[in-house]
Amino acid sequence: MKRVLITGSNGLLGQKLVELLSRSNNYNLLLTSKQKQSVFQEEMLPYRQLDATDRHEVRSVLDEIEPEVIINTAAMTNVDQCETDREAAWRANVVTVENLLQPSKLVGAHLIHISTDYVFDGKSGPYNELDRPNPLSYYGRTKLASENIIRTSGVSYTIIRTMILYGAGYNVKSNFALWVLKNLIEGKPVRVVDDQMGNPTLADDLAFAIVKIIELGRSGLYHISGADLVSRYDFALALAEVFETNKKLVTPIKTVSLKQPAARPMKSGFITLKAQTDLDIKMSGMYHGLTVLKNQLNAHVKQHAANVK
Repeated sequence: MKRVLITGSNGLLGQKLVELLSRSNNYNLLLTSKQKQSVFQEEMLPYRQLDATDRHEVRSVLDEIEPEVIINTAAMTNVDQCETDREAAWRANVVTVENLLQPSKLVGAHLIHISTDYVFDGKSGPYNELDRPNPLSYYGRTKLASENIIRTSGVSYTIIRTMILYGAGYNVKSNFALWVLKNLIEGKPVRVVDDQMGNPTLADDLAFAIVKIIELGRSGLYHISGADLVSRYDFALALAEVFETNKKLVTPIKTVSLKQPAARPMKSGFITLKAQTDLDIKMSGMYHGLTVLKNQLNAHVKQHAANVK
């Protein structure tokens, strides 16, 4: 059995990984997040509260568990917050990675790290793995710094860049799709930018790709994202359609009108041929992914209703 440690196991991607990996008898999991308790109640899924910014705490947990694989899904991903609170962003996105590297080397663990399309300036997307990064925001700079630290560390690693991650989970912080959906269900108008292009990525697909990386022993850099390159506005319209809400509530706007603290890559997107070939995966298109999300949310509602009874 392979010992796998997941950081950020209470987050959206962390939860999807736990659900997939716990179905197999090949993995011995240790879940870690900064919260006191795990969102998973099962006794079979051991959990440790872990502040990954604390070097001694990380060292002690890794020394004790000696994981063969570490999946680092923990990060500060609020782009504007990263811009305004740079110290916190650097601690969350760079220091945590530094803290994982030395003990990873000592125990011989393979580190799987999640990065972002925000390492690019968005002037000439979609991008492949060989394209040169040029981040516009502080968030993008912290994620590129973490990539570079891993590459030069001598640790066995896989870096995965992804974008516009969405999905349903327990007590997960809102993502773009959930934010749009909440407003539409409440009958509130939604202003969405039509000049930012990207590939919306279903979290379940990304988790499946990570499991394939572990199973096939793949290392290096991969771009993994959804199949469709669309504007945020088009994605919001598709969501309104799939969830049968009022499309007229969705209004297109330009990014500049939002006056956000952090600059965004406008023409982003990924070429995912390497991942599709190496990992033998097929990523969901927008409509399929949103249909999966709808089914999951319906299942959550039913489960909640059953628990309340």
